[in-house]
Amino acid sequence: MAEVQSYDFEGCKLAYRVEGAGPPLVMIQGVGAHGTAYNPQVEILKDHYTCLTFDNRGIGASQPVGKELTLQQMARDTLALMDHLGWHSAHVVGHSLGGLISLEVALTAKERVRSLTLLNTFARGADATRMSLRVLWISLRLRFGARGMRRNAFMELVLAPGQKKRQAPGLAGRLARIFGHDIADLPPISDTQLAAMAAQDVTAKLNELAGIPTLVISGEKDLIARPDSGKAIARGIPGARYIEIAGASHAFPIIEVQRCADLILEHLAAAEQRTTVR
Repeated sequence: MAEVQSYDFEGCKLAYRVEGAGPPLVMIQGVGAHGTAYNPQVEILKDHYTCLTFDNRGIGASQPVGKELTLQQMARDTLALMDHLGWHSAHVVGHSLGGLISLEVALTAKERVRSLTLLNTFARGADATRMSLRVLWISLRLRFGARGMRRNAFMELVLAPGQKKRQAPGLAGRLARIFGHDIADLPPISDTQLAAMAAQDVTAKLNELAGIPTLVISGEKDLIARPDSGKAIARGIPGARYIEIAGASHAFPIIEVQRCADLILEHLAAAEQRTTVR
C-alpha cells in the first residue's frame, strides 16, 4: 500500500492515502473504520482510478478531533483533502456513515461530485440506530461481553445469517485488518460518530442532487442500513439507480469484493462516458 500522509485542517491532522492512476475517486468509510487500513475495494479500483482514502476526523491517525464532530465538518474535511490534492472534482463512494458524508459533500459542493456510489447507507442517520430486539441483544454483547463475545457480536451485526460459517476461519482477523483494529474494540470516537450520524437527515434535500449519476446498493439482510433506507435515497434523487443484493449484509463490500467492485466500475464508467458526451 502507498504511504500514509497527513494534512492539517481545522484543528486535525487528517491522515490519508492515495493509490492508483486514472480519474480521481474518493472513498469514505463508516463508523469505527480506519480509512487508511487495507481496503479490498481499493485493490481492484486503483487499477482504473486514483483512489483517495482517509481516516475520518477523530479516528485512527486523524487526530486530534479539533472541532465538534458533525456531518458538515466531515464533508468539509473531504473537500479540504480534495483541495489539497488539487482535485476540482471526483467520483465519491461512501459506505454506511461514509454514504451519509458523501451525500453531504454533494449537497455542499454539487459541482465537485462526478458521481455518487452509496453502499449500505441511509439519508437519515437515525434510521441506522433503530433497535429491534435482535439488534439490541447484539449491541449489549458488543459493548459488555468478553472479548470473544464482542467479536462474535460484531460479526453477527454486519454479516447475514449463516455467512460467518461460510467464510474462512480467519474472518475476524480479516475484518480487523480492514477496519484497522480488533473488531472486539470499538474506537473511542465511535459513540461521537453515531451521535453525529443520528443528528443528520438530508431526505428532504435529495432532489437537489438531480443530475449527479447515482448508484445506491443495499443488502437484503442488512440490519443497519435496511433496504427501505436505500430505496428512499433512490426515490429522492432523480435518476438514481437502486440495486438490492439478495442475501447480502452490511459487510457486502467486504464479503463480495469482486461483485461490489464490478458494480462500482460499471457505474463509474457510465458516469465518465456521460461526462465525456457533455
